[in-house]
Amino acid sequence: MPAITASSPGKVILFGEHAVVYQRPAIAVPVTQVKTKVSILAEPQKSSGSVQVEAPAIGLHTNLDNLPADDPLVLAICSTQGALNLPHLPAMTIRITSTIPVAAGLGSGAAVSVALVRALSAFLDHPLSDAKVSTIAYQVEKKHHGNPSGIDNTVITYAQPVFFTRGQPFELLPVAEPFTLVIADSGIKSPTILSVADVKNGWQENPAYYDSLFDRIGEISRQARGFISKGPCSSLGPLMTANQNLLKQMGVSCPELDLLVATALDAGALGAKLSGSGRGGNMIALVAPELAGKVSSALSQAGAARILVTLVHQTQPA
Repeated sequence: MPAITASSPGKVILFGEHAVVYQRPAIAVPVTQVKTKVSILAEPQKSSGSVQVEAPAIGLHTNLDNLPADDPLVLAICSTQGALNLPHLPAMTIRITSTIPVAAGLGSGAAVSVALVRALSAFLDHPLSDAKVSTIAYQVEKKHHGNPSGIDNTVITYAQPVFFTRGQPFELLPVAEPFTLVIADSGIKSPTILSVADVKNGWQENPAYYDSLFDRIGEISRQARGFISKGPCSSLGPLMTANQNLLKQMGVSCPELDLLVATALDAGALGAKLSGSGRGGNMIALVAPELAGKVSSALSQAGAARILVTLVHQTQPA
């Protein structure tokens, strides 16, 4: 039996991070230049239930039984098994590779869960629907990010731009005209759970102040939806910079991200902001295509650890 393989893209949040946790809308887009790939190979010579997990990038080579019960890989595998009502798993080797940086705001954790659930359910001859894949990935995210909104697993599962409000049906966004983003990694790893918890603490101590920030960010997301779906996409630039200023007031930026934002704007970007949980991770900048090289070079000189350039455009559902 040949190996069964599934992959999933990275993502960036264009607008609405943190506020989305508190039921304000957000917009996220897939980043197809990076991806997670999961391959599953049957091992008929081994005993039933023997599941070997390999993730060379993090030095993981072990049997599933040796991982703790709350490990995200265990949760994704066991949740898929439960969804299919299987009493046991056949012997197999699961191999995970990824070009998505960890703890950088590109959705590495959700991408692993999505690709793993897809590959495993296909390997077991019962491919799960996108909705079920996303649900399982969200349950894994909840275990490890404290209070995630669900936007990461949604945009990664469907691999299309989404307008997302927690607790409401999401909307796949049409893209009126392609637009170019430069993504610069600050090089600082920033676990989502920590900044999400800090924002929650701040909101509990001063709900009026934080709700005001969330409301303004939500309104920016609504305006951005119109520019993405109807144009002009160049108008997204000032909204990105405005969103960044509100995130700074929320306390989730950092000097390194602030420097990258200022550098991008000085080099001609139309707008720039952090993307994701903040305190590190990535900054994104909206640029005219002809300026992508200039902005990328400036960001590299300013200390960015990694640069990606991605084109956001209309895609067809899988």
